[in-house]
Order: sequence, then structure tokens, then C-alpha cells
Amino acid sequence: MKLIKKVAALIAVLGLTASAVNASDNQIVVDGSTTVGPIAKAFAQYYMDLHPEVNITVSESGSGNGAKSLINNACDVAAMSRFMKDKEVKAAANKDILPVPFTVAMDGLAVAVHPSNPVSALSTSQIHDIYTGKITNWKQVGGPNLKIVVISRDTNSGTYETFEKLVMHKDKIGQRAEYAGSNGAVRARVQSTPAAIGYVGLGFIDRKVKALTVDGVYPDADTVASGTYPIARPLFMFANGYPKLGTHLFNFLNLYLTPKGQEIIEGIGFVPTTKY
Repeated sequence: MKLIKKVAALIAVLGLTASAVNASDNQIVVDGSTTVGPIAKAFAQYYMDLHPEVNITVSESGSGNGAKSLINNACDVAAMSRFMKDKEVKAAANKDILPVPFTVAMDGLAVAVHPSNPVSALSTSQIHDIYTGKITNWKQVGGPNLKIVVISRDTNSGTYETFEKLVMHKDKIGQRAEYAGSNGAVRARVQSTPAAIGYVGLGFIDRKVKALTVDGVYPDADTVASGTYPIARPLFMFANGYPKLGTHLFNFLNLYLTPKGQEIIEGIGFVPTTKY
């Protein structure tokens, strides 16, 4: 925590003003996670407002594709909702790419249902059994007599991989599950389908869907930051090497350590890494 505060103080001293920027890196390309996407887009808009000469583009092709883009030198920043896999790091090394991680925020995977669903709590075991197909009707977990519509993220997603690891424990998701290409698509399917269940990043929960307590813990900033919510993970941005001090890329990637960056992260619904 002391180290984080010292780094944050250093960034604050350097500032995000034009006088602090010495490089000509006026084009920054970000690609990757749909979970980290809202953070990247908000950071980009804020930074470009400060620096009209800078153009930052953000694409949301999934964590796996973000890693591939960085490895292939097709982007400057890979936004990822999981850490890079060993095989990705090896592939990067083979192309003289050095992935350097920036842990920009914390996130909880909220398990969401339609607001009309009376079920408000599930255990990780029950969620596991719903997704394997062992539990198929809401009445089996205290809900209405409705067949459960299971919504999952696509397998190239870091969100999927986190869910697979923390909930499924590598067991396969049942054949009847539907797959969605983004957090927004999962949310849209759940909010329009009374019998649906899905999982999304914390920043994608709103009044149109209902987040469930998991193992008795509700997903919010405090429970994610304290580690009590059982389905939580860090969110990353990866660069090729550590950017040079004072460049636009350096300032953009370290924005999460500044008070304004933390305000943006909280405003979107995620958890700053400096919260605790």
C-alpha cells in the first residue's frame, strides 16, 4: 500500500499536463477486454480532452484477442480481464515483445438474473450445477417453475476464463448454454429474459438486472476490495515494455493511480486498486 501511494504521488507530481509530456507518441491503440473497455474508453476520453493532439482508439475484441494484438505489435495496450497465459508470454518473447502489466482495477463477476426473479441468493455450488446442467429449473433453487436460460460469455473472454476457474473448476458448461460476445450482450439477454441467468463484470450491473448474493456475499466495491466476494479478479492493461517516463503512453497507463483515475473507475462501477 505504501508503495502504491508513493507511485501515485510520483504520477501526481509529474502531472498529466502538456508540460509533463516529452514524447511524440500521439497515437495510442488499445484492444482487448469488453470488461476493461469502459475503463479504457473513459480514460481515453479524459486524456484526449486534456491533450487534443493525442488520438487514443479503443477496440473491444476480447482479452485473448487483445493479447494477440500486443504480441503481433498491432496495438500499444492490451486490455485484459485476466493475466497473460504462459503460452502468450512465450509467444510474445518469440517476437521480442515484453508484456508489462498494469493492474488498473479490481472487479467482481456479478451473477445476474431478471429483476422479476424472486431468487436473490445462490451458492457457488448451485451456480456450478446450473451451468453444468445439473440444475435446470428455478424451482430447484427456490424460484418459480421456469426452465433456466443459461447465458455464458464466449470462450475467448477473460471473464469466461475467470468464471471457469472460480466457479466451474474446469468442469464443462452444459450444451444448452447460450454464449454472448460481450458483457453488454449478456446483460441485454438477462434483462429481456425472465428465466435467464448470466455473469458480468461489476460495472455492468444496473437496475435492469438483479445481482445475486453468492455464498451469502453481495458483489460491491467493499466486498470485492476486502476479498470477501468469492468471484473477484484484477483487471489489467499490458504494454510492450515499461513506457518511457513522461510519454503520453506512460501517463495514460498510470492514470489509474491518480485521484481522477480512481474517480473514473469508481464512477463506472469498478474498484480502484488503491481502495484498501
